[in-house]
Amino acid sequence: MRPFTAAAVQVAPVPEPLTPEVVTRNIDRCLDLTRRCVEATGAELVVLPESCTTGFTPDCPTERLWELVSEVPGPVIRRLADLAAELGVHLVVGTYERGPTPEVVYNASVLLDPRGEVVGVYRKTHPFCSEAVDGGGWVTPGDTVTVVDTALGRIGMIICFDGDYPELARIQAVQGAEVIVRPSALLRSADVWELTSRARAYDNHVFVVGANATGTDSAGVHYFGNSHVVTPVGHIVAKAASHEGWVSARLDPAEALASLTPGSNVGQGFDHLRDRNLDLIRGYREDLEAPAKSAFPHA
Repeated sequence: MRPFTAAAVQVAPVPEPLTPEVVTRNIDRCLDLTRRCVEATGAELVVLPESCTTGFTPDCPTERLWELVSEVPGPVIRRLADLAAELGVHLVVGTYERGPTPEVVYNASVLLDPRGEVVGVYRKTHPFCSEAVDGGGWVTPGDTVTVVDTALGRIGMIICFDGDYPELARIQAVQGAEVIVRPSALLRSADVWELTSRARAYDNHVFVVGANATGTDSAGVHYFGNSHVVTPVGHIVAKAASHEGWVSARLDPAEALASLTPGSNVGQGFDHLRDRNLDLIRGYREDLEAPAKSAFPHA
């Protein structure tokens, strides 16, 4: 990894029933804010929120959503790919992706390189309970981990609720991820949003760039923004409020683990990856793989 500036752009979806025109307007807004962000910050990696081309809650049947989105690469991504090439940046776009049949829609994150080429696609492996197709929602879960080699460094990809699951980020870190991007449309508290990004960054000594939606989507669901950039010691170095806009920070690998706490003269000696007790993990592998649920009753 080399030093570079990363930015999280938070966008409010158009709060109207989904139509092709609304999708176009959402993309227009993403293009405008991305362009302004890069011009203002010089960011080489820009992360847009989850499902920013439609808004998170589509408020329409899965088959209708399937018609409004496209495969990847495809028409929904094309203009954003052209912008990545025009600006010469890596751009992460959260979008619903058309599956092989109208019953299958993925919640995807697409990594575009400075040529506008798709170099990584991640499909959300942990859909939130309200969006999962087996819970009456619209999203079919993905089944692969995505870590992409880029000119900036190795980039791991997760989406929103995925950040609650330490195993996914740990796999990516073991596979060499140095930065994890987290497009989101988080529906819980700002505390949980911040806690989980900081935990995944600190657990694995990686940078986390979290871009959260703001505004109100077509189903009337509200989002609070608070996009952020987190360092490998769990320190938030950039944090947005609830407005549309962006935050940015310089990611420098030489400074990532330079001190025990931010700005301290005490050096950091431990490494959460190197110092894992692998014998313990192997000994309890069956427990890690066993089905389980919380001991507490759910609402």
